[in-house]
Amino acid sequence: MARRLLVVATASVDESTLREELGRRSGAEEAEVRVVAPFSELSPLQWLANEEDEARRSAEERARSVAAAADPEASQVEAQVGADDPVQAIEDALREFPADELIVVTRRDEEASFLEQDASAEAYERFGLPVSHLAV
Repeated sequence: MARRLLVVATASVDESTLREELGRRSGAEEAEVRVVAPFSELSPLQWLANEEDEARRSAEERARSVAAAADPEASQVEAQVGADDPVQAIEDALREFPADELIVVTRRDEEASFLEQDASAEAYERFGLPVSHLAV
């Protein structure tokens, strides 16, 4: 049975970095990968005003590029845009895709949006799955 890896990307990631992490997480097993790109590139004001069109477009592009990077390492890859809150996006994705592990890709602490901060630690506490955090 294939290893199921959920990649939640609030930031773009270098292809080789992602492929290396997917290889580590899947081992010798085949991997099914679901990429979820939350539209979290919002300022608090944009979030309050529901001005999310630009953030959604950016998330769609990121989902496609991360899925393309994951494709050589996976037997199956799917991509989608998720909720603005990365942890909510994980919860939503887990309803349809019961992952074995999570790979959370965010910007580094000083560059992370308020929605990205502590997403990987919160995901670990909330879902009890192994979580890898790639800060790019």
